Amino acid sequence: EYAGNFQFLTYSSWLLSALSALIALVPYWYIWCIIYDILNVYPDFEKAQSLPHYGLMAVLFALLSMLIYTAALMCSHIAAFRIASNIRSISMHHIAALPLGFTESFGSGKLRKIVNESSAATETYLAHQLPDKAGAIATPCGLLILLLVFDWRLGLLSLVPVALGFLIMMNMTGKEMQRKMKEYQNALDA
Repeated sequence: EYAGNFQFLTYSSWLLSALSALIALVPYWYIWCIIYDILNVYPDFEKAQSLPHYGLMAVLFALLSMLIYTAALMCSHIAAFRIASNIRSISMHHIAALPLGFTESFGSGKLRKIVNESSAATETYLAHQLPDKAGAIATPCGLLILLLVFDWRLGLLSLVPVALGFLIMMNMTGKEMQRKMKEYQNALDA
């Protein structure tokens, strides 16, 4: 509702950010191709004719990734500014319709500050953090695919530390950690 006609820009920023993250992995494929070609023709390096092409493609895909990410940020910023502006406008219209006693109990400056800070926080989240989350989800998926394409055995073996990392993180952020944090906070308050 707050986004209005700009809602599609938020979704576009997610897609473009994820696409940018995946395209940013393509240069690694070309680097692998360079290494593979060099090792196949060793020591007769003159036979490796595709090296300049692979290098150029790696650079072009890196630049393409940056351009797509810039487009993602442009979409997210336009949508975020519109949403923040609409939040401020709708909130102020609502506050103006409230009984005068309610507004005076808080103070107009305090209410304005709350509305401005909240809409600014929303804008920051929508403009930066949401597209970055889309890229953060796409990158490991793309890396897994790359690992499986390079060497499926190495890809499967590489999943072991990832699974262990998730298990350790779940253990660190679970109920036991919450209990320990409460104990720590209580010790600080005492």
